Amino acid sequence: MVNKIIFFILFFVGFTCVTFAQEEEKTVQKEDKQLDSIQTNLKSQGIVVQDSVFKKRIEINPLAPAKAAFYSAIIPGLGQVYNKRYWKVPIVYAALGASIYAYDFNNKSYKRFRTAFKSRQAGFTNDEFPEFDIGDLQNAQENYQRDRDLMVLVTIGLYVLNIIDANVDSHLKQFNVDDDLSVDFQPYLDYNEITAQPNYGMALTIKF
Repeated sequence: MVNKIIFFILFFVGFTCVTFAQEEEKTVQKEDKQLDSIQTNLKSQGIVVQDSVFKKRIEINPLAPAKAAFYSAIIPGLGQVYNKRYWKVPIVYAALGASIYAYDFNNKSYKRFRTAFKSRQAGFTNDEFPEFDIGDLQNAQENYQRDRDLMVLVTIGLYVLNIIDANVDSHLKQFNVDDDLSVDFQPYLDYNEITAQPNYGMALTIKF
């Protein structure tokens, strides 16, 4: 049970990262297509515009990451809603729900085996686990207790991860390269009169 829960959590984290990367890539591709379309229309009218004109300015809200984290701390998933990452909300609740379910299952099993173990210690044999001896009952209750305590840590970890995800996602959404910053590679070719040989290569131009 615990191994399955841990596998699910790792899958949740990996899936979130991969999906976020794919979503950002699709957004960039969509914006590039729109810019290409605008440039094509302008060129057909005899107007040539540099790409830097089309760079999109994003308003920076320095409080947005803190707000997203605060919302997710109050209600898990609310920060993701604030960031408009609605698809993450079911994943957040599925992960938290699975860990809480595992905690509840292990806690109930621990109590059952603990009750039977105490009953055997008192000399009774009418518990619900007649096929187990007292040593097996002790081992079972210790195993379920360990798994229960582990699920407490996992649940807390997922709760914190939900807050971190909202905060980091909000930061990434506002990440933008300034319009004044540009990097350009250009080939160059000139003739060296001293050596009578051509010089050629690539020139890197950085503007900021």
